[in-house]
Amino acid sequence: MSFINYASREINCKIVYYGPGLCGKTTNLQYIYQKTDPSAKGKMISLATETERTLFFDFLPLALGEIRGFKTRFHLYTVPGQVFYDASRKLILKGVDGVVFVADSQEERLDANIESLENLKDNLEEQGYQLEKLPFVVQYNKRDLPNLTSVEELRELLNPDAVPDFEACATTGEGVFETVKAVAKQILLELKKGA
Repeated sequence: MSFINYASREINCKIVYYGPGLCGKTTNLQYIYQKTDPSAKGKMISLATETERTLFFDFLPLALGEIRGFKTRFHLYTVPGQVFYDASRKLILKGVDGVVFVADSQEERLDANIESLENLKDNLEEQGYQLEKLPFVVQYNKRDLPNLTSVEELRELLNPDAVPDFEACATTGEGVFETVKAVAKQILLELKKGA
């Protein structure tokens, strides 16, 4: 549900990074933030309580072009990974334009990935969204670690609809910008359909 600011001639779009605890959502956002031109981004905000943290910032990518004379500003959010923060997750998903599901590639995290993806679908449906109808990409993070689940198995379990997916190592930046660009392109295509 993008928001149009006529004064600044900007379309504001919300991208939410979703996934199990400690899968690399925050690391993705921190890497993007560090590598984005300071003049094209806002401040990174961290909303932290004693037990959870949500990160967000916005940026205006110059290379993605305009829609009817409007620039597109993307607001990137992470959700708290642990399932018991479900209320926060639901709140952060309100008004979402695109979702990046960050999966932890380690074998021992496979069940947590599946549980988190189901939780994403449930939370979206509660708000009247269907994941299949949203701009959506999957990132298989932590590909640099031992005990990895194969990409084929991850695809089979987490990406049966064959949405764009990327292998990544968020700590080094591998696959990070490819992921955000893919979801941003899908959002722009949706916006152009409605323009």
